[in-house]
Amino acid sequence: MAKKTAKKAAKKAPAKKAAPKAAKKAAKKAVAKPAKKAAKKAPAKKSARKPSAGLLKPYTPSAALGEIIGNKAMPRSEVVKKLWVYIKANNLQDKKNRRMINADAKLKPIFSGLGQVSMFEMGKHLSKHLK
Repeated sequence: MAKKTAKKAAKKAPAKKAAPKAAKKAAKKAVAKPAKKAAKKAPAKKSARKPSAGLLKPYTPSAALGEIIGNKAMPRSEVVKKLWVYIKANNLQDKKNRRMINADAKLKPIFSGLGQVSMFEMGKHLSKHLK
């Protein structure tokens, strides 16, 4: 029984303190400034976001890389896409750890002679073959 009365007393205590706050808020509203009419501005036209010129810079692949993706100059993003197409087509991702790429005879020269490279290290090895 003592617990129930303590809970009721706790509920009533904040109600007494809230009354002065409510009176202050009501007084502020009574003295509130008149509402200003907001001037409507025409929304600014959003232009399409242009990618950085550095991202679109064409790179010429080395002879070893050219065997896989072609010898045409293309941006780095396209080089990576074409390399992934080659990796997936030849089933070169490791079966257990999909982050690792198993190099075949064409990829070994690109991956500095390593048999297996992490997909995160792939960019480091690619940069040596792009001019």
